Amino acid sequence: MSRPEGFGATLTVDLDAVAENWRRLKARVGQARVAGVVKADAYGLGLAQVGPALYRAGCRDFFVARLSEGQRLRVTLPGQDACITVLDGFAQGSGDAFVRSELRPALNDLGQIESYAALARRLGRKLPAVLHIDTGMNRLGLPKSEAEILVRDRTRLEAIDLALVMSHFVASEEPGGAITARQIADFAAWRRHFPGTEASLANSSGVFLGDAVHYDLVRPGVAIYGGNPLPGHTNPMRQTIELTAEIVQVRSIDRGESVGYGATHIAARAERIATVPVGYADGYPRSLSAKGSALVNGVLVPVVGRVSMDLITLDVTALAPDTVRPGTRATLIGGALDVDGVGETAGTISYEVLTRLGQRYRRDYRGGA
Repeated sequence: MSRPEGFGATLTVDLDAVAENWRRLKARVGQARVAGVVKADAYGLGLAQVGPALYRAGCRDFFVARLSEGQRLRVTLPGQDACITVLDGFAQGSGDAFVRSELRPALNDLGQIESYAALARRLGRKLPAVLHIDTGMNRLGLPKSEAEILVRDRTRLEAIDLALVMSHFVASEEPGGAITARQIADFAAWRRHFPGTEASLANSSGVFLGDAVHYDLVRPGVAIYGGNPLPGHTNPMRQTIELTAEIVQVRSIDRGESVGYGATHIAARAERIATVPVGYADGYPRSLSAKGSALVNGVLVPVVGRVSMDLITLDVTALAPDTVRPGTRATLIGGALDVDGVGETAGTISYEVLTRLGQRYRRDYRGGA
């Protein structure tokens, strides 16, 4: 991609690393298939680029949150043999879009099942769908009372080609937790009511819980994008992004002078301050004010003052003056500043850091062929 005029920030996305992470997960699950969860614009990395990269790596099962995401993904993928599931489920009036784009809904309640079955009967053919049974998240999926009704009255599913039964872990990153053990047992019990139907339970962290939860399909999300599925342990995934920006200005300030809105940083000595054109409008968390760091010439330097809409300020006093000037690049995410560490420092999680990546960045996609 060509370099834009002026100063700016570049988000580099390593599509080869995305594909490699998918393959690493595939190597852990034996015969189970590995889906690509590409909701929220592929966790902020770009659906139009990530989807084809995963497809070329061998992925044929994809999950999105919204119907519109499924429609975009369908026309983006290189082939037409992928199964795309919409996790939000089936809404009244969306039938034409599901059928036209060959998408399948995750049916989350009896009302969705009834509406989808009615569509299938009008069309005179069975339509594919996923059945989502809630085992503790209390968010989406059939609650226990509705699942019991469905088990007693299987005629509700007669017009539906049930392709998969799924549930979703609450805290699979805590493998010894009581709720995880309970969900594993509950899902195994529900699955027995649907013999011959494929099953799916494991998310990114769930992949590492062992064969018993892999079933036919695992559904990793953040691990594909480099997030650590094993908090507290070495990350087994490759980092997939690097966020860098050119320094706009470097200034010297005296002891006692302030930096940024609210004068929250007061120089305790003579300092040199570098200004970088990235702010909370670009998805760089405001909570990193006076907490975040950047790498400049390989040296870790602190964010000082408040993160503003378009700018952050770095204390580069520790670097030789002739090595930091307008045009010198600062790394905000990448290398020692991995996305999990940035999220933890910001008081959030890697998921939020990734999905908030802004649209003002120059995006440089590498690999993925």
